[in-house]
Amino acid sequence: MSHDASTRPTKIVYVAEATAHGGRDGYVTTHDQQLEVRVAVPRAMGGSGEGTNPEQLFAAGYSACFHNALVLVGRRAGYDLRGSTVSAKVGIGPNEAEGYGLAVALNVSLPLLDQELAGRLVGAAHRVCPYSNATRGNIDVSIMLF
Repeated sequence: MSHDASTRPTKIVYVAEATAHGGRDGYVTTHDQQLEVRVAVPRAMGGSGEGTNPEQLFAAGYSACFHNALVLVGRRAGYDLRGSTVSAKVGIGPNEAEGYGLAVALNVSLPLLDQELAGRLVGAAHRVCPYSNATRGNIDVSIMLF
């Protein structure tokens, strides 16, 4: 994949749809009713913490998507990624533009592969993953192999 190639989709094959009711203190539902969750401001941000929050949902989505990209590039290259995991930490805090920004830390475990090979596969997954493509250049994303 060329570094000059666009990361925008050439064709939309699926559209997810969700609706928030009450912002950070309410609930979120998907149009197909597969997800309905209470959302609440985290205690660290002055809220009740009695629900999930957008950062947790983003961490869940990014970790699942990145892991799928990793398995895809690993399979294409003929490697066994059994036992592999991806964890995501999503941080939120004030930015210099009087708003808020995000930072992501991905922790990748590839127990059956050596570090050099694991690093190459992680780099390839970072180019394939749509979450990585959407965030690249917009927020800090660090990736740690362990």
